[in-house]
Amino acid sequence: MFRSMTAFARARETVNGKDITAEIKSVNNRYLDCTVKISRLYSFLEDKIKQYISKRGISRGKIEIYINVDLLEQQGVEISLDTAYAKSYIDALYKLRDTFDLKDDITVTRIASNRDIFNVRKPEDDLEGDWNDIKAVLDVAIDGFIERRRTEGENLLRNIREKIENIKGYVAKISENSERDTKEYGGRLKERIIKFLDEQAIHIDEQRILTEVAIFADKIAIDEELVRLDSHFGAFEEIASSDEPAGRKLDFLVQEMNRETNTIGSKASNSDTAHLVVSVKNELEKIREQIQNIE
Repeated sequence: MFRSMTAFARARETVNGKDITAEIKSVNNRYLDCTVKISRLYSFLEDKIKQYISKRGISRGKIEIYINVDLLEQQGVEISLDTAYAKSYIDALYKLRDTFDLKDDITVTRIASNRDIFNVRKPEDDLEGDWNDIKAVLDVAIDGFIERRRTEGENLLRNIREKIENIKGYVAKISENSERDTKEYGGRLKERIIKFLDEQAIHIDEQRILTEVAIFADKIAIDEELVRLDSHFGAFEEIASSDEPAGRKLDFLVQEMNRETNTIGSKASNSDTAHLVVSVKNELEKIREQIQNIE
């Protein structure tokens, strides 16, 4: 499942006398880090909202959720003044005014704009109803949020697949070079050994020479690395078509691809292969950067 970790969605509806706005935005993060900003009247729902986000299948990203509820009807709400907090707040305003010689515009209206000076209470039997009302709007926002993540994820998948195809093309050329280089290396090594033995007047069974040549030639062969790379290409498609989050799995898979590529590079015996290895590593780095944005 390819879903981007970057998205934004917003929903606003009137439900049972409440004007409810829900906003969700997210950026990349290794794990799920969810914060909820909601008015004090409904702060008891913060943990429930975080749990609900996970329940809806959002598993990674730094998620910020903002929920605003404006009551269009009284609904039994009781509002009282937090006297101690209000006094501290007003004293701080006076100190701010005197310290910086500011214009005195400390009025009831300005002070009342700080909602924290009020205690707002609702009847206990409304708590479940409040959750259902907010969840109805939150669901709309989550649906849009997930859809945007999915759309961006599909764009990322197409781009990564293009890069995988580029890598396959480079690997095919590397394989051709390897077959040729291994044969040429074996032939040159055999000639050098025979020449050296003749110069030293040493006589060794030719089969022994061929065995030693084969052992040395095997050291530059990359058959195993190529087989594992091909296996990784298949694993990529399996992960891409799975319903499970793909980000962490792909991050590990790209590390494995990079490891095999490094090994091939260390065995490269000509400049063409070395350049192809650099091209593969360049594409893998681009893929790695894009994977950081996949859930």
